[in-house]
Amino acid sequence: MFIQTEATPNPATLKFLPGKVVLEEGTADFRDAETAGAASQLAGRLFDVPGVTGVFFGYDFITVSKDGADWQHLKPAILGTIMEHFMSGQPVMATESGAGERHGDGEEFYDKDDEEIVLTIKELLDTRVRPAVAQDGGDITFRGYENGVVFLNMKGACAGCPSSTATLKHGIQNLLRHFVPEVQQVEQVG
Repeated sequence: MFIQTEATPNPATLKFLPGKVVLEEGTADFRDAETAGAASQLAGRLFDVPGVTGVFFGYDFITVSKDGADWQHLKPAILGTIMEHFMSGQPVMATESGAGERHGDGEEFYDKDDEEIVLTIKELLDTRVRPAVAQDGGDITFRGYENGVVFLNMKGACAGCPSSTATLKHGIQNLLRHFVPEVQQVEQVG
């Protein structure tokens, strides 16, 4: 098994491509060892590597975030953990019934009168924004729309990335404003 790695715009996050499907649907974002271990043996074992502070699963990639530790020291342990897990044949997530919990998005909020605007925003995010963000090892999800403000949640490599604010404010905000004149600004929510 050959696992490729790719740098992301976030220097504290590295993208691992195992050459296999990681999650069939959705994404999973883990920020601590306790929740990771309960939901995914793989995520829990990645948190066992000293220096790992975040694990994110996408369709065909895993992004791992670190503290001040050096990638040269972390990468071999992370690669070994991922390889061992996939060779074992065990599922990535503990239970498929936890699918709703995986997203961790909470409830969406918007006025029913704005439903048409929200559908357009979601379609633009799904077709134009999310594929580009996934290339960088992250994901972005719609959280809400209120008074011309779109609320989005950035995950994986995008969470805490130095360039995420620029991506959000300039790239995504300009795109949405262009196609949906009602959108005035875009904000990130946790």
